[in-house]
Amino acid sequence: MPITKSAKKAMRASRRKKVFNLRRKKAIREEWKELKTLVTQGAMKEALKHLPEIYQAIDKALKRGLIKPSAAARRKSQAARSLNKKK
Repeated sequence: MPITKSAKKAMRASRRKKVFNLRRKKAIREEWKELKTLVTQGAMKEALKHLPEIYQAIDKALKRGLIKPSAAARRKSQAARSLNKKK
């Protein structure tokens, strides 16, 4: 447990940040899952409409520092590739 006043404040801040970070990670997972189901079902038009949502979730996580730039680029590439592979 933190002892100093600044350590207590840092702990409170990290708890708040954890909630937001988990929310952003969950958003990426849910969007990716949705894209995979759309692609496997063959609903390519809906999957194409869903691609900007995935990009947005990835970009937000990148902006907050949850994922590294190369990981964000890789995930975007994989999403686009999964669509192009089925075409």
